[in-house]
Amino acid sequence: MDMSTLFSEAPAIRAVQLASLEALFDALNDVAFFVKDREGRYVSVNTTLVRRCGLRSKDQLIGRTALEVHPRLLAQTYEAQDRHVIDSGTALKKHLELHLYPSRARGWCLTHKTPLRDENGAIVGLAGTSQDLGLADELHPVYRKIADIAAHIRANYHANVSMEELASNAGLSLSRVERLFQRVFHYSPRQLLLQSRLGAAMALIESGSKNSIAQIAYACGYTDHSAFSRQFKSHTGMSPVQYRAHCRGD
Repeated sequence: MDMSTLFSEAPAIRAVQLASLEALFDALNDVAFFVKDREGRYVSVNTTLVRRCGLRSKDQLIGRTALEVHPRLLAQTYEAQDRHVIDSGTALKKHLELHLYPSRARGWCLTHKTPLRDENGAIVGLAGTSQDLGLADELHPVYRKIADIAAHIRANYHANVSMEELASNAGLSLSRVERLFQRVFHYSPRQLLLQSRLGAAMALIESGSKNSIAQIAYACGYTDHSAFSRQFKSHTGMSPVQYRAHCRGD
């Protein structure tokens, strides 16, 4: 399937200046760039992603899915991420995961994915980048532990998360975990927890939840309503009540 066929099926994506974006990202050897439609087919890619897939030209990648060009286990992870971004409308930010080097060896990268919407707000696909950290998996096994800690924080933000316990379970000191987080994510594990909780709260408010602000705070791991309100306003510039009114168009 060529790009023109994809564009005829996805006119909202066609409106994006993909050629300009490709030219911009083609100059970055350590960043893979891609745009996918709702079915997970590649609509636009840069040359770095083509090399990672062991292919020679963009035409060999356009119209295909992750399962068709990546090892199955990696592809299933990528497609689950895509589905979540498209179904929830929530961006994936600084996700530490394995990718493939041009040699097809596995290494570590930071992945970002964001939903693409048409003029009516409907999600028509996603765009993403994957930044190479230059860390081969077999040479840096500790990064798998850091990725697991980050995944645990993102999945359990609503619970009482003990950083000390997570570090101990990984066989690492808390100070080393914090240093590695700063090196990779440029923020601490506690900041990731805060981002996860506030992101979940914003998503609940945006969804039109009928729950009270206090109930939303509790559902997102906060036991102190006033602390939640302070952090929310610091993060968004609005209080939770003001943000709810904004989302309703009041």
